[in-house]
Amino acid sequence: MPDEKYDYQSLPIPSYEEAIGHASSSRSDVGDTDGNDAERQGLLQRDASNYQPPTVESVRGSLDDLASSVSGSSRGSAEQLRQEIDQMDVDDSEQGVSSRGRLRSSFSKRFSSLTRTLSAIQRPFQRYLPRLYGLRFNVSIDDARARMKDQGCLMLLRLFALMLVVILVYVFFIGDIFNLNNRMIMGQTYSASSVENFVQGHINETNIAENLKHITQFPHIAGTEGSFVLAEWIESAFHQANFDHVKWEEYQVYLNYPKEDGRKVAIIDPPYLAWEASLEGNDAGTPAFHGHSKSGNVTGPLVYANYGSREDFEWLANNGISLNGSIALVRYYGTEPDRALKIKAAEMAGAVGCIIYSDPQDDGFVKGPTYPKGRFMPTDGVQRGAVSLMSQVVGDVLSPGFASTPGESRRLTPEDSPGLVQIPSLPLSWSDAQRLLKALEGHGSKVPKDWIGGVPKIEWWTGDDSSPTVQLMNLQDEVQRMPIYNVRGTILGLEERDKVIIVGNHRDSWCLGSVDPGSGTAVFMEVVRAFGELLNYGWRPLRSIEFVSWDGEEYNLIGSTEYVEDHVETLRSNAYAYLNVDVGVAGSEFRAAGSPAFERSMLQILGRISDPFANKTLKDIWKEKGQKLSPLGAGSDYVAFQDIAGTSSIDFGFEGDRYPYHSCYENFDWMEKFGDPGFQYHKALAQFWALLLLDFSENPVLPFDLEAYSRYITEWVQQLDDHFKASKADINMGPLYDAAKDLETNATAFASWNQVWHDTVWGSGGYESNLMAVQRVKRNLRMASFDTHLLDLGEGGGIPNRTQFRHVIFGPELSSGYGASVFPAVRDSFSTGDLTLTQHWIDRVAHIIRDASAKLLE
Repeated sequence: MPDEKYDYQSLPIPSYEEAIGHASSSRSDVGDTDGNDAERQGLLQRDASNYQPPTVESVRGSLDDLASSVSGSSRGSAEQLRQEIDQMDVDDSEQGVSSRGRLRSSFSKRFSSLTRTLSAIQRPFQRYLPRLYGLRFNVSIDDARARMKDQGCLMLLRLFALMLVVILVYVFFIGDIFNLNNRMIMGQTYSASSVENFVQGHINETNIAENLKHITQFPHIAGTEGSFVLAEWIESAFHQANFDHVKWEEYQVYLNYPKEDGRKVAIIDPPYLAWEASLEGNDAGTPAFHGHSKSGNVTGPLVYANYGSREDFEWLANNGISLNGSIALVRYYGTEPDRALKIKAAEMAGAVGCIIYSDPQDDGFVKGPTYPKGRFMPTDGVQRGAVSLMSQVVGDVLSPGFASTPGESRRLTPEDSPGLVQIPSLPLSWSDAQRLLKALEGHGSKVPKDWIGGVPKIEWWTGDDSSPTVQLMNLQDEVQRMPIYNVRGTILGLEERDKVIIVGNHRDSWCLGSVDPGSGTAVFMEVVRAFGELLNYGWRPLRSIEFVSWDGEEYNLIGSTEYVEDHVETLRSNAYAYLNVDVGVAGSEFRAAGSPAFERSMLQILGRISDPFANKTLKDIWKEKGQKLSPLGAGSDYVAFQDIAGTSSIDFGFEGDRYPYHSCYENFDWMEKFGDPGFQYHKALAQFWALLLLDFSENPVLPFDLEAYSRYITEWVQQLDDHFKASKADINMGPLYDAAKDLETNATAFASWNQVWHDTVWGSGGYESNLMAVQRVKRNLRMASFDTHLLDLGEGGGIPNRTQFRHVIFGPELSSGYGASVFPAVRDSFSTGDLTLTQHWIDRVAHIIRDASAKLLE
């Protein structure tokens, strides 16, 4: 249903020139935003009197402000908050101070701490102090001059020695800098548990709801003004949080937008059936189209092909129904979940165009009096989305393997890109598709039972070359160098400053995007605010943290992939982990996919967080349902990090029933009524994300679980062997079994040192020797490099015919772009029927696993 608070239909759709006019200006490192007010006023050509520019809450500088910022949470007063701060040993006697006042307060605290330290060590140096006091108060000027002339150098040396002793005593004993249990920063002491409690307690669902309300005020397709304005809002939040570095990065990439009056789906013959689709109906916040679709105007007989899988088109061919010159009509989801692969299959079958509609059977439609109106896709709802071939190429489809930086001259043509389909397509609502399906009755043959969808009042026929003729027009402005912008905010670490934990979420959407990605962006902004609060109290992580807002994710994961390709060598050396959220909350069931190295940390943190309504921890629910950490496919911005850079990655969120996915009905009203009333699951997600980030940026020993990784690999080797045996293929799996066994042995030996470190350091109260610290840092690097060492970087490496993907364990499934393929090079080779090539890749992958395993114990 339409949003009652915002009249989205009153927002005119920008023309191509209007949409990209502002974004065409190049921008890199941005600190000053003068001149943006006028540009914002023209956002999507809304009247200035109706549009309020984005605002960002100011940083709270006092306890009273902090208390007011969490209204609606379990904490209700400033006094309670003061007690929390007291438990953290953080003195915040100044209230309501400015940033300059906080600086003075911080200096005052450090000076007071130093004064107390001097008093504490005064007695061991009593024999020096009378001379100093005497020099200051009891000696005449003439005497002082004489003594200074005779003994000045000696006295200055004594004074210098005294101050040196004071400093050393303070640093090594009072300052407690080698105590990892209680770390002192700027004169204040923090324990790991106090920081975790502070962050978890300061996540506020009201802030998240306000963030989402702002995000869903206007559409923000990649490359348009809407996405740019959100980028400025996120940049402002980074500055408000006092991050050390805030930077914009521009990439110039291939995008497309519909031309005015350039889209049409119509029955044009026979004349008595003449009809034209409404395309959007009331779902008109942005034009309904497919990103990276082929531009064209084609006609042909209509043929219904179920879910558009290759098997569906084969069934039609085997039953004498030709697709040559036809317009294929298929439905979303089902046996082929990737919309791009539906179109590619239609293209390969001979169709000249493809229409994809949202069938109510697959979009959550439930008949009966309990059906919650507006919960699922409405009759005129249209699922937009990209149709680039993500399983073949990620990122800019014209620059696979290298970054599309401004000035980069190496580029493919759209016709030569393996990431683009070559027939035009459009999405439709089921109310429009109903008319097309009705027109097929009596043509071709009746469909199999499992081809029957949920559109009412239809007799389901396939159609054939006698079907009504349909016109599909999809004329696009295809821009080969459209600027998009990633926004990065960095917190520098204390110990391993060059090592970084990356936190990412994309901000672009096909319309208002309250679920995808708005729920994730709203939570992302609250995590940013919470870490800004920590910084205000002088806290810093051991390792650097980088928060990144990606642009262009909906068009084939462009922003994150271009960033990885631009910085790939630095990431392989210094990026320890990537934590991704895309769809943050679409229901109440926690789900996660990622490198198995995250499993232990993930479960520990799930054990700290209660389900808002089940009276159980999320860990309890996870285990009751027998859930496991899933392998990574190709659904979001983790792909380039895991599969190209080899950065251990994890993606998580809360899922549920289907929702008005990628339509303009996916708005704030839907989230508030159906998705997460009260925003309690958003709050739980923010707590999980923040605690996971703390675990990886603050834990002296990286919390990777390589023993779990080895167990997963052993299990996956067994599954692959079972697959081969079911096919009765004569393949030697011995090398992979041996490599998995070696990894289990080495991972166990490697983990034993972690126990030694734990017993030695925590057993001595948290004190760590220099030798132990050096060993710890080196072993952290080995842990973090394990996924990097699983990259196939040798000559001829990477998945065959998809060499952009380099990880030997994870990759996108070739026949299902969103799905995960484990041992993708092996499986791809086997799918061709070439057993010699399959054996080659088994041997090669086994060698890479053994090599990565051996490097753990170097």
